[in-house]
Amino acid sequence: MIRNETAGPVRRLVLDRPDKRNALNWEMIPALVEGIHAAAADASCRCLIITGAGDTFCAGRDLGAGKGREAELEDVLADDDAYQAIFEALRTLNCPSVAVVRGHAVAGGFTLAMGCDFVLAEKEAKFGALEMRGGFPAAVNTSLLSHLAGPRQALELLLSADTFPAERLHEMGLINRLADGPDELEALAAEFVQGLVDLEPVAVRLTKETLRAVSTMPLGEALTVSKQLNALLMASGRIDKAADIFARAKAAREGKSGG
Repeated sequence: MIRNETAGPVRRLVLDRPDKRNALNWEMIPALVEGIHAAAADASCRCLIITGAGDTFCAGRDLGAGKGREAELEDVLADDDAYQAIFEALRTLNCPSVAVVRGHAVAGGFTLAMGCDFVLAEKEAKFGALEMRGGFPAAVNTSLLSHLAGPRQALELLLSADTFPAERLHEMGLINRLADGPDELEALAAEFVQGLVDLEPVAVRLTKETLRAVSTMPLGEALTVSKQLNALLMASGRIDKAADIFARAKAAREGKSGG
């Protein structure tokens, strides 16, 4: 139900339950965590894509597959620990993660998309925290959106029992790129991911780690972290190496223009 595909430095996790709109059951959740951990453990992996089979991304957790009100509290907590592990694994993943969204990304599917570093979507895609239809809050997505969107925007998304068009989320800064239709989305994803793959992996890792660290710091402390990172880069020779690369590139450009 989770297809794990590898093409060179790119891993792709495909939610493959199209008859249920790729809703996450309790077999898929640990498999998804395992797939993310496998990407983290693979030194050659430069990017992780998460997408859905068919014409939809994910309809969220399959509530009908739960253990019900008669379940022991320990079992319920264990299940939710497994679900939350998806987002902790994505949060600490060294390489970039990209959600590629067609159709609907609602409830837990919306949460899954927001848990990735980047979101690419069809313009016709719909997003929504539909938990309010059932009279309960979107717990994990509340935490994610509190870090991704302004408070008024986050609350609007979380309290709505309806869906929002991808263009609206793009305006909010929650979607990186939009595409017209599946073919354009596929081409867009290929180009976007290639740009990430071409980046120096240690630089990507340090950028992600630093962003996580400073996002909750006062600016003064954040600037101290930045200063220390610059000192580390200088002492390691990375800055000198970059200067050589820029100099060679400049010389090559000037040589071409002079010819």
